[in-house]
Amino acid sequence: MNPNPILKKLGFQNTDRLVIIHTDDIGMCHASLAAFADLWDFGLISSGATMVPCPWFPQTAAYCRQNPQVDMGVHITLTSEWDSYRWGPISTRDGASGLLDAEGYLHRTTEAVQQQADPAAAQVEIAAQVERALAAGINVSHIDTHMGSVAHPRLIPAYVQTALQHRLPPMIPRIDQAGYQALGMDVETAAFAAQFVSSLEEQGVPLLDQVTGLHLDQPAERIEQAKDALSAIPAGVTHFIIHPSIDTPELRAITPDWPSRVADYQAFSSAELRNFVRNAGIHVIGYHALRDLMRSE
Repeated sequence: MNPNPILKKLGFQNTDRLVIIHTDDIGMCHASLAAFADLWDFGLISSGATMVPCPWFPQTAAYCRQNPQVDMGVHITLTSEWDSYRWGPISTRDGASGLLDAEGYLHRTTEAVQQQADPAAAQVEIAAQVERALAAGINVSHIDTHMGSVAHPRLIPAYVQTALQHRLPPMIPRIDQAGYQALGMDVETAAFAAQFVSSLEEQGVPLLDQVTGLHLDQPAERIEQAKDALSAIPAGVTHFIIHPSIDTPELRAITPDWPSRVADYQAFSSAELRNFVRNAGIHVIGYHALRDLMRSE
């Protein structure tokens, strides 16, 4: 694809490498918020996104009100994946919405919500999560998606419509038809998706060149993993995902991937990694820059 027009609009060259170091799942549990607060003060991360339906969202909102400069988006949450720690939608308890599983919570898997959710009900839920974050006093910087659940033809229109309504950049990569086919789409769907992305860019919606990050199944040598992954970032704008949490009994009880989450916290609070990023020839930005650009178009 052609160079991302965002680069020059932000004062960079087409060959520059920009990265948003993004922390997912804020407010999923207490450990995620505590880690975000520490890492934001440390200065290496540049953005995060909160899960509005989750139990620690109110405390996340309180933190954001006290620290309005933080770059916090809404992690649109249509799934509830853990076995013994669950949450439901905030807009409905109606089974006809297709948003609920047999236990009355959000579906555990992306596939289930993509297949069963009524698109109109999903649109109401997506909008409700953003509106609750705004009403709670969060200076919302963007929206993205938990477990990629909105990345489906039945759900992506509601996601994009909500982003445009509030003039918030959505986490959407700039992928051409061949790229979408490589992801498993058929030719017709891939052509539609590529045209849709091109239309958004023509409207001045800031888009990403890559979405990548650290996997949650490899906690060992996390600093070296991060160095390798950040070194490989291409020219353009990359959304780089990590899942930092402090080590608590609550976190260990919720998820078996807790070692990787703790490792992310430790790695991104290390002076070694911070110094590496500063000298790696990459530019760390946040979503506030993209939001301000979008609102100035």
